Amino acid sequence: MPKPTVLVTGAGGQLGSVLVSALAKKHGPENICATDVREIHLPLVRTGILDVTDKDAVSTYIKDNGINRIYHLAAILSARGESNPILTWNINTGGWLNILEASRELKVERLFFPSTIGVFGPTTPKKNTPQDTILQPTTVYGISKQIGENWGLYYFNRYGLDVRSLRYPGLISYDTPPGGGTTDYAIDIFHKAVKGESFTCFLREDTELPMMYMDDAVRATLELMEADKEKLSVRTSYNLSAMSFSPRDLFDAIKNRIPEFSITYEPDFRQSIADSWVNSVNDSRAREDWAWKPEYGMEELVNIMLDNL
Repeated sequence: MPKPTVLVTGAGGQLGSVLVSALAKKHGPENICATDVREIHLPLVRTGILDVTDKDAVSTYIKDNGINRIYHLAAILSARGESNPILTWNINTGGWLNILEASRELKVERLFFPSTIGVFGPTTPKKNTPQDTILQPTTVYGISKQIGENWGLYYFNRYGLDVRSLRYPGLISYDTPPGGGTTDYAIDIFHKAVKGESFTCFLREDTELPMMYMDDAVRATLELMEADKEKLSVRTSYNLSAMSFSPRDLFDAIKNRIPEFSITYEPDFRQSIADSWVNSVNDSRAREDWAWKPEYGMEELVNIMLDNL
């Protein structure tokens, strides 16, 4: 089979740059087009500026570059989104609709849409959250992702567009800085620790949230996109799980490596966002449908982050 020509939107973000590198290794850098709303510099692959809220620009880019597979990552994240809800809605929802419509018109083979634990809300079961459950998000980010999941399902059912999606937990990586998410304390804490600085956490010490090392997230994404279409039973978005921990848990694990490290807790507006989310998720459907299994737990995560930073 010929290798696909892949478009990654939002490629300059926390997940995008890492995913682009993995896609370049898999499909060849000459087959990867990485775009963002501003100029980005990623080695070997084709890069460009693309505003996903401009439908004509999206269609032209897909057509001119012969795109037949899309990873649509362009979005504003949870905490940053609350400072400008309308812009967040326009980018997260309007941009996704533009991608879907252009893909329908130009017969794109396969699309990936990143969803999030942010689609869950205070009425969702907190522990071992099932795949099919109550979705009443409290942030514009979560609302936009919940709507995005359903738009993907609609385009699959109505037009046969092969849309695939994952509900990412908090993603942690040493390659990129925090990107404006509520779980990003779990990245910043490592940067402070290796610099010998005290860390001020914007969440309570007992706030347990689902988390994942970036390599697992990228691998899950690639595995889902390569999975047999007939085996996929979820066309909204798959639950995805690796580990759950609180700021106190993470601090204690880091302190085992850096005994002089210290922390204070000063919860801000992000605490209410975290409180509306779940503590752990059940990803059995992903494990059953395409043999998903995480490789990294908390101990591996801490060692990798500290060793590489």
